[in-house]
Amino acid sequence: MTDVPAGLEPEPAEAVELFGDRIDVGRAFAANLAEFGEPLGLIGPLELPRLWTRHILNSVIVAPLLRAGRVGDVGTGAGLPGLVLAIARPDVEFVLIEPMERRVAWLNDQVRVLGLENVTVVRARAEEVRLDEPLDQVTARAVSALRKLLPLTAPLLRDGGELVLMKGAGAQAEVDASTKELRKYRVSGVEVRTLGEGVLAEPTRVIVGTVRA
Repeated sequence: MTDVPAGLEPEPAEAVELFGDRIDVGRAFAANLAEFGEPLGLIGPLELPRLWTRHILNSVIVAPLLRAGRVGDVGTGAGLPGLVLAIARPDVEFVLIEPMERRVAWLNDQVRVLGLENVTVVRARAEEVRLDEPLDQVTARAVSALRKLLPLTAPLLRDGGELVLMKGAGAQAEVDASTKELRKYRVSGVEVRTLGEGVLAEPTRVIVGTVRA
């Protein structure tokens, strides 16, 4: 059994509900991130007491929105949400896109340690990445404003592919400010969904939209 690092937020009861039979892998990732995250510059020094609620559960709540297919996570960093979603959804293939070498090393190490056979890590900037085929969905968490994020994500999708972009309380304002970019990148059916109300202490907001070639 993995030792619990000092200072790590106790596992919330909701974790078992959201991870289901993958909870042991989720726990292992949480413990690894708690132990190595700050020394590796993956998380800040104040994140341990809220690691589960602010980061891990905030990510896994998105899992039901994912289709079976290939999902890209742009700027995945510590693996939030990419590794968390890959743990929760072993039926989905994930492509984690991250430019920083030390973060790529961490991601590859976690893929190995956690036994994740549904993850490929690609070291590249999103605007420079070259994939062998388009993705079915693309997600990102706390990367940049929507109007700046669209050029990094929409081109990676197949015709009919879907954006699933995690945002904060200002999600709708970002949509309203991105009319020109949404039109340029042929994104339709855009809506803001609020996930986890009544389950999470702080709900997760996601901007979803379909990209047409």
